[in-house]
Amino acid sequence: MKSPLLSLPGAVPAEGRDEGVAAHYGDLFREQRALADGSGLVDLSHRGVVTVTGDDRLTWLHLLLTQHVSDLEPGRATEALILSANGHIEHALYLVDDGTTVWMHVEPGTRDELIAYLESMKFFYRVEVADRTADFAVVHLPAGSIAPVPDGVTVRETAHGRDLFLPRAGLEAYAAANGPVAGILAYEALRVEAHRPRLGFETDHRTIPHELGWIGTAVHLQKGCYRGQETVARVHNLGKPPRRLVFLHLDGSEVHLPGPGTPLRLAADGEEGRRLGFVTTSARHHELGPIALALVKRNVPVDAELIAGDTAAAQETVVEP
Repeated sequence: MKSPLLSLPGAVPAEGRDEGVAAHYGDLFREQRALADGSGLVDLSHRGVVTVTGDDRLTWLHLLLTQHVSDLEPGRATEALILSANGHIEHALYLVDDGTTVWMHVEPGTRDELIAYLESMKFFYRVEVADRTADFAVVHLPAGSIAPVPDGVTVRETAHGRDLFLPRAGLEAYAAANGPVAGILAYEALRVEAHRPRLGFETDHRTIPHELGWIGTAVHLQKGCYRGQETVARVHNLGKPPRRLVFLHLDGSEVHLPGPGTPLRLAADGEEGRRLGFVTTSARHHELGPIALALVKRNVPVDAELIAGDTAAAQETVVEP
């Protein structure tokens, strides 16, 4: 779904998974600084919006999700995962309940599969699942923003800012009144800085929550059964995940950024060395310069100097080995 904000001056369309919104509006660093200062907004209208209503909505979701939501208070934001039977991450959901409805936004391209799964699990529970993407657009206000929230609009408020489920028909007017609008690249740079993983970027077909630091934030370890719980419990109690998320400071003298999938090796071994991991997301930050998130094998020393392709990379620990 193409955003109407792509018609704003300077808008450059994003590509890949974020197609449909702007990558930037002509000045990436200015947009980042505005968000870091608590001003402006980010158009996330390409994300899927799904709602669950009915008297059993929270107890039912509690059985399916990794997060404890049976007693979720109205207005309290949370995030959760849906795992495969083997504990691999299939969906990431960003939720809030408004007292009658659970609202969630999900990654572009995952909505239909998520809804199909939820519909298949309804059984006798009093719940209704609805795709609201055509009617509502997600807008992100950064932490510290004083932009008003229109009456009746559902909000997810977190430490990183507020996500508004804004009626899609009002998106242009809201952006005009509360801009400047920042592109998805500015939003992503701040996400990488905050070490926050993203489905489809930091995950592949075999990712488990422990590798990305999602234990605690999206996975509750003291709740009842859900699909994939056996893997979560076994790794937590008896072992270590095979990989771990790291944050990388990249060599700022390089013109290019190592893209997703770029192999990581020991700097001492050079470009022919053994592959130890790969870049998941890279970005240019307005203060830190070129940065990235990456997955590496658990036994890679935390002080090892790495290279991403041919770019020097100093790592910071996100998930402990």
